[in-house]
Amino acid sequence: MNSNLHSNCEQCFGLCCVALPYAKSADFAYSKADGVPCRNLGLDHRCTIHEHLRDKGFRGCVTYECFGAGQHVSQEIYKGNDWSVNPGLSKEMYAVFPIVQQLHEMLYYLDQALDLEETRTIKSELQGIYELTLSLTRLSPAEILNLDVSNHRKMVNSLLLQTSELVRKDFVQSSKKNMSHQDFMGANLKGADLQGVNLRGAFLIAANLKNADLRKADFIGADLRDADLSGANLIGSIFLTQAQVNSAKGSKNTRLPHDLKVPDHWLN
Repeated sequence: MNSNLHSNCEQCFGLCCVALPYAKSADFAYSKADGVPCRNLGLDHRCTIHEHLRDKGFRGCVTYECFGAGQHVSQEIYKGNDWSVNPGLSKEMYAVFPIVQQLHEMLYYLDQALDLEETRTIKSELQGIYELTLSLTRLSPAEILNLDVSNHRKMVNSLLLQTSELVRKDFVQSSKKNMSHQDFMGANLKGADLQGVNLRGAFLIAANLKNADLRKADFIGADLRDADLSGANLIGSIFLTQAQVNSAKGSKNTRLPHDLKVPDHWLN
């Protein structure tokens, strides 16, 4: 996986902690408007409670991933010009950041798709849309603000759907393997055979997935907050992000794809 598609907070100006709004909820201890620095953001643009976000009521921060957009906007697009030192740039920078985040998220999924043996028949198409998406992240701020991201996402998603079907080809004909956009909040799926299941956009909040077989499952957009993955097998699953894993519960016996790591709170 391309390291540029993972967040590097040391190279960012704390953009996610300033540009994005959030409302008081189970995921955030208080409300914050867009363009307003989080109370927990230090002068060095680092989170002052980073190691205690879950305990302090900021689980939403744990589940957020910019896919490297923060450092790209900070260091490449704005050439290291900090919003706090150059307030004239701040409003524009805050508007550019979430757009670039969306593009980087697409790049993350496309990068994974390109690395899969099953996608060899569509490699050229994947490479083409990857290069096009990458070129969009290199535009000027004014050009980025005028992008039709929704239309571009449709083109990307078409290829990601093809990728999913190729990876799950031995399971796609089974109707029980299509669980996309369904509500499984709190569902008891302990030990379930969910190989090759389509979990796109599924709500799995607080679901019991202990010891479930989730190999080759498609996780794009699945909500795994507080889902229990203890002992589950997710080897070979696709489009699963570190942020999704961080939002879930698990154990040292949970088997994750090689590019994802076991969160610290799973081991405590």
